[in-house]
Amino acid sequence: MASMRHNGVVLNKNFVAPDVTTMVNDLGRLVNIESPSLDIPALTASAGELAAMMQQRLGTPPTLVDSAVGPHVHWSGGGDPKVLIVGHHDTVFAKGALAQRPFTVVADRATGPGIFDMKAGIIQAIHGVAALADKSGVEILITSDEEVGSHHSRDFIVERAHACGAVLVLEPSADGGALKTARKGTGTFELHVHGRASHAGLEPEKGVNALIEAAQQILEIAQFGDRELGTTVTPTVAVIGSVDNVVPAHAKISIDVRVVEAQERQRVETAMNSLIVNNPQARLEMKGGFNRPPMAPTASTWLFPMAVEVAHELGLPAVHGVAVGGGSDGNFTAAAGVPTLDGLGAVGGGAHADHEWVDVAQMPQRALLIAGLVQRLQNRNEH
Repeated sequence: MASMRHNGVVLNKNFVAPDVTTMVNDLGRLVNIESPSLDIPALTASAGELAAMMQQRLGTPPTLVDSAVGPHVHWSGGGDPKVLIVGHHDTVFAKGALAQRPFTVVADRATGPGIFDMKAGIIQAIHGVAALADKSGVEILITSDEEVGSHHSRDFIVERAHACGAVLVLEPSADGGALKTARKGTGTFELHVHGRASHAGLEPEKGVNALIEAAQQILEIAQFGDRELGTTVTPTVAVIGSVDNVVPAHAKISIDVRVVEAQERQRVETAMNSLIVNNPQARLEMKGGFNRPPMAPTASTWLFPMAVEVAHELGLPAVHGVAVGGGSDGNFTAAAGVPTLDGLGAVGGGAHADHEWVDVAQMPQRALLIAGLVQRLQNRNEH
């Protein structure tokens, strides 16, 4: 069997490409079980299907890790841990989306709720690891709460990342199949404006209009971004008032924040918590904050070049790396000091949108990229 030796590591060049028909059938199995975040029965069913699939394709069953937000699925190939593959089986789509947009494959394009983010990536990882004769040192962790902040899985992810020493993240690729070598830190703030209700026609002057105060605060908050530093501060959702003849007593404004630099996190947090009320009879209350720290480019310093080499040596399409604004569980592992490479999931588009799609023709290639990376990491010298 032909092989290539690179830096003391033998890379098997004779991986048998996973069968695309089998991969698509497995993809259909997973997409056809809806798994909205926080829907415990749905996530339990999804985890059960994943467990059955892992046992079928990998030869041994995973462990289902119970949590308050649904089961996480943790598979181990045994031996000394060397690489953690991270994904999630929860999606942003509510129950019933599948009936409106069923799993469909036309030519090389497959569609369905959650297919791009990130059920196709999970299938690629399972089939990539299945292509390896030696599965020792490999762990796969598929969590149930990534789309709602990973509050119940974060500690477990970081624990296994430290144990393994390298992390491959199955989030969808960037445009053109690019890998993700850096991510912004992400946060969600909620500004609550407390006013006082009154009749809008009879005595509006006796009220304290939370809508007017909120509008003034939104204009101030929108100035907190810094385009040159890559910081975005975007008011996104407003919930104000109830009926059209009452001065609104309460307003809730959601604000999405993304930062590249760690020091920008502190600046924005300080600004958010230092807002000054315009109407002295109103009261401001800020909730929320940053959830995911930035994933710095240094996290993939040696993993991304390794991916470039593996793709070349296996005759796969050349890979490219980009920095992106969205957050993932890779933010946690990178911030914990564990080498991390993201964007190894499906090639496609429309994440979180009704038209999510994947290019199924590229799924076997992406599976082999994972297989090649895993084989390197199984035998790597410590960096």
